[in-house]
Amino acid sequence: MKKSILTLLAVVALAACKKNESTAVDHSTDSTATAAPVDSGMTTSDSATTTANTTTSTALSDQDKKFADGAAKGGLMEVMMGELAATNATNSTVKALGKMMVDDHSKANEELKKWASTVGYTLPTGLDAEKQKEYDNLKAKKGADFDRAYADLMVSDHKKDIAEFKKEASDGSEASLKSFAGKTVPTLEHHLMESEKAKNAVK
Repeated sequence: MKKSILTLLAVVALAACKKNESTAVDHSTDSTATAAPVDSGMTTSDSATTTANTTTSTALSDQDKKFADGAAKGGLMEVMMGELAATNATNSTVKALGKMMVDDHSKANEELKKWASTVGYTLPTGLDAEKQKEYDNLKAKKGADFDRAYADLMVSDHKKDIAEFKKEASDGSEASLKSFAGKTVPTLEHHLMESEKAKNAVK
């Protein structure tokens, strides 16, 4: 609707230009040619198109939605478990791993939230039942048991994460989400390497 009004304005403005061309008054032609309706009409129509495209991208593919939801819940769990590890772990390598998870995944979570607000997509804001259960089980552990369980979880979790992020980077359809997935993979691979070190440290 907005676009058709803008097109109409542009047509009217162009018709006005053509009428003025036949008159001898050059200045009025110039002022009509540079009049705001034509220019602003075009820019508004451009931004309207951008908005339309952005809103259309809310018609995200199932792959995009599944990835975004999983990344949001997974990222939240990494931060919550990292906070647990930073305080409950007895091994210094495990403590350091927990802190790194909190820092890195908090940044990634913020990026994902920015993406979601740009395309108008609503991300989950809490853990699903399965992840909540994993978190509760970990929270119940103490000492060396906690350290081992956390390191194990981080290894298996990051293997899954890397596979999911790589899949989105290659099969996703929303460009900025694909880009987010692709550039996050190296961080996740680093996390996996550090998780494996922590796992070996608490065997």
